Amino acid sequence: MLKKIGEIFGKTDDIVRRYPMVLLMSFLGAVSLMCFAHGNFNSNPNFFVFIKFALVSCLGISLMFALKMLSQRIGKQILLEISGIFFLVFFYFLLPEEEKYFTERYAFLIVPTFILSHLLVSFIAFFGKEKELNFWQYNKNLFINLFLTAIFTGVLTGGVELAILAVDKLFDFNFNDRYYLETFYFLSIFGSSFIFLLFNEKGLLQLEKDGTYPVILKFFTQYILIPLLIIYAVILYFYSAKILLNWELPRGWVSYLILAYSVVGILALLLVHPLKQESTASWVRVFSRIFYFTLIPLLVLLFTAIFTRILEYGYTEPRYFVLLLAIWLTSVVFYFIFTKRATIKFVPISLFAFGLFSLVFPYLNTFSVATRSQKTELKNILNQNKVLKNGKIAFTAKVSDTVADEISNKIGFLVKRDETDFVMNYMNLKYQKIITSKINKGELYGIQSQIRSSFSNVDKTKNSFGENFELVAENRLRSVQGYDFFARVGNFRDTEGLTVGQDIFTITSQQKEKLLIITLNSNEKWDASAEIKALMAKHSNRTGRLSVPEITLEHDLVDYHIKIIFDNLIRENFGTENIYFSDAYILIRKK
Repeated sequence: MLKKIGEIFGKTDDIVRRYPMVLLMSFLGAVSLMCFAHGNFNSNPNFFVFIKFALVSCLGISLMFALKMLSQRIGKQILLEISGIFFLVFFYFLLPEEEKYFTERYAFLIVPTFILSHLLVSFIAFFGKEKELNFWQYNKNLFINLFLTAIFTGVLTGGVELAILAVDKLFDFNFNDRYYLETFYFLSIFGSSFIFLLFNEKGLLQLEKDGTYPVILKFFTQYILIPLLIIYAVILYFYSAKILLNWELPRGWVSYLILAYSVVGILALLLVHPLKQESTASWVRVFSRIFYFTLIPLLVLLFTAIFTRILEYGYTEPRYFVLLLAIWLTSVVFYFIFTKRATIKFVPISLFAFGLFSLVFPYLNTFSVATRSQKTELKNILNQNKVLKNGKIAFTAKVSDTVADEISNKIGFLVKRDETDFVMNYMNLKYQKIITSKINKGELYGIQSQIRSSFSNVDKTKNSFGENFELVAENRLRSVQGYDFFARVGNFRDTEGLTVGQDIFTITSQQKEKLLIITLNSNEKWDASAEIKALMAKHSNRTGRLSVPEITLEHDLVDYHIKIIFDNLIRENFGTENIYFSDAYILIRKK
């Protein structure tokens, strides 16, 4: 027993000495998220530092492992690790200082960078003349170890969480819920990293050793994955035939289906690479030879679908990446078709090069292209639809709902890309102040809806399903001067027995199509539903939110004058149009 314990601690010591920076990054990432969770996800801007630090630290796990693999090939470990630290510090300061400025723009930076760091692991130690089979074995062993790590980590994390739950419930400790989350963060990040390193204890030399082809992987690839790919290809070819016969443009999502087929197909070829020489797997060799030829017609369809969207709406970061992947696929297809001594190392290396190009190449990177394109698109749509008056957007101009949507979408897009000055050039003083105020408050996602709701003369050309509009009263100070009685009316609630002398008022709200009814002595009633609908009908072409000084209705009911004051009125369309309000106030006086 003591010998086994000694072996475990001995391995732990080896892992710590061999992979100190990988373990440090995983520890810092786990602790950062634990600190964030300990603050109960406090909205305090200072807590966003933990999220940034966790993101950078988790990026450092794969980066430091890649640099360790390279150092085991060429040496210079300290120099490589210092360069890695400099990159992580640089990446940290690329991220925004406050959470409220963290838009999807940064997601298009973070996700590709994480993918690139993992791609780096796959090939960084194989730039030289190392045997291709060693390259394949290295990645195969990494893949298997990663799979085993996921299983071990899942079991460990689940077991520890259940143990904490058992102690909590059986011994009445009443643990705070955040303890479970903190445990999850620590085990899923630091624990998984440590387990993965245990499987890769000896490093590069162990990973690139020849090994037997896993039977399960062989069966899965030959008899499940490749047959599914063939079926998938047949479906895509039938769809291509349909397009040709009907002479119609391909649907937008077909690009993602083709990309999925292509990427999974390339992955399958990488998995069966050693089997191509086996006589028992002749059909695998046939698939390997014809796969890239099957992609050629699909690439034509792919580029058609991509440019249909780009020509209509311009570039955005997702469309840029889809186009870049299509170009990369084309390069891979022609490389393996026309190169006699093609190497599988080309796949990760070329993908890394394209990804790096998309992030850092001046003028042609994803952010520059998307921003320039959307600026041009905004200029064109404003000029083509004659929305400009003296160089400023005239929100009273008559436009279709599609045009209003496009303008607001592009303005929202540009503001979130720090192109505020460009947008302000098209805004009058009123909207400049509104946009500036929302930016200062961090309400970047509210700018789009604000712009959309500002268009007051909109023609509906499409189904309004899912759209909503809110009319909001700016003045929340209620004057009761000139009235004798005051009552608050809640939405979806009845207010009964409001007694004024010998008279009794009953107020009913939101009963089917009856929005608000005031009844006097069970006889006389004022049904305000039609008047409420008339108020909203004045803004029938609007969506989003519109502020007005006040929202009121007045009516004489027998011997009384009644005034209704609304905080807001809301219109929703989910198949059927519904109008409702949050709160209303009833003022009553005797005539």
